[in-house]
Amino acid sequence: MNTWTLVAATIAGCYLLKLAGYLVPARVLDHPRVRRIVDLVPVALLAALVVVEAIANGRHYDIDGSRMAGVAVGAVAVWRRAPFVVVIVVAAVTAALLRLA
Repeated sequence: MNTWTLVAATIAGCYLLKLAGYLVPARVLDHPRVRRIVDLVPVALLAALVVVEAIANGRHYDIDGSRMAGVAVGAVAVWRRAPFVVVIVVAAVTAALLRLA
C-alpha cells in the first residue's frame, strides 16, 4: 500500500467518524451516563498526553528527573486549583531550573 492510499483511507475514516457523530440521535446524547463519559473523555486524553510526553522520547522511554519533577509540581498546582497558565509556568520553571542545576 502506498502513502497516498493510506492518506485517502485516513481522510475517509475521519470523515465517516465525524458523520457518525452527527447521526447519533439526541436522546442517546441526553442520557446521563453518555453525558458523563463525554465530559470525561477530554480529561482522559489530556492526562494520557501528559504521561506520554513526560516519560517518552520518540519511541523509547526516557524518564528524566527534571521533567518528572516539573510534572509533579504541575500536578500539585492543579490539585491546589491554580489557574492553567500558572500550572504551565510553574511546571516549566521547575524543569528548567533543575536542568540548569
